[in-house]
Amino acid sequence: MLAIIITGHGDFARGILQSAEMIFGKAQKVKAVTLSANESVEDLANHYQAAIQSLQPVSEILFLADLWGGAPFNAASQLVQQNPDNYAVIAGVNLPMLIEALDSQEQPLATVLPRLEQDGRSGIRRFDGRTSTD
Repeated sequence: MLAIIITGHGDFARGILQSAEMIFGKAQKVKAVTLSANESVEDLANHYQAAIQSLQPVSEILFLADLWGGAPFNAASQLVQQNPDNYAVIAGVNLPMLIEALDSQEQPLATVLPRLEQDGRSGIRRFDGRTSTD
């Protein structure tokens, strides 16, 4: 089973997970890991290790980060570099992407990644107001 660690600055990860669970239902093998303003990247790495331990047993882990290049992404990237066959990180997580990830946990990481990127992009749409939504 694919485990998911949602991560970001402040309470972002907890909030988006709560929203996803309102729509999807209670998630299994999922943790929200936050970076508080008074914490260091080392603190965050320790939070990741604790989350990974609590999710065991799993064969693959997907990190969904709020922002490319931010501390949560960078710390996750270091773990991915150490485990490139079993870990992955995607930045820019949004609600459609997270719901797809939750729905795809029984599938291999390599299969899930392209769909998550697509769902994340297609979840960004502008409503014009001058055209029909049909």
